[in-house]
Amino acid sequence: MSTERKATIERKTKETDIHLSLDIDGTGQYDVETGVAFFDHMLESFAKHGLFDLHLRAQGDLEVDLHHTVEDVGIVLGQALRQALGDARGIRRYGSQVLPMAEAKVEVSVDISNRAYLVYRVDLANERIGGFDASLAEDFAYALAQNAGLDLHVEQRYGKSPHHVVEAIFKGLARALRQALELDPRHDDVPSVKGAL
Repeated sequence: MSTERKATIERKTKETDIHLSLDIDGTGQYDVETGVAFFDHMLESFAKHGLFDLHLRAQGDLEVDLHHTVEDVGIVLGQALRQALGDARGIRRYGSQVLPMAEAKVEVSVDISNRAYLVYRVDLANERIGGFDASLAEDFAYALAQNAGLDLHVEQRYGKSPHHVVEAIFKGLARALRQALELDPRHDDVPSVKGAL
């Protein structure tokens, strides 16, 4: 098993141009620029709370919509996570976090199963956080889950502020992933009776 769980991904389309480097076993260092200030803040929180080192440069057609940039960053981050994980030997595989933020509380659970699925029970359709549409957090989560092979469940227990709910989602996701990606000292094989994820 490789001791370094890192990946660098570049993806260029007619809508976005993204360069991302990820170190799963980092210290929470980040350098993020997407052109979307609130999204940058969420990704910085994700890196800090997951203890992931994240370097990201994304340019997108923001004059059209923020959707392409947010979704494509989710795609690339998911691809980097999958690549850095390798064969997933020795990981704990499951992680869960209930995260409060002011009046909001969110639960995030993840299974690194290589069988992508998203359950997203969050009631913030079309809520604005500055210029950011809070519903884009679901697009990000879906793209991440599909490309990283995550069974990802996100549930808003309660909360009124879209900012607090979305920030709790990103922080909860980071901490649940951190738990699931952690190497378990009790075993060094793939955590599945099938022998592969």
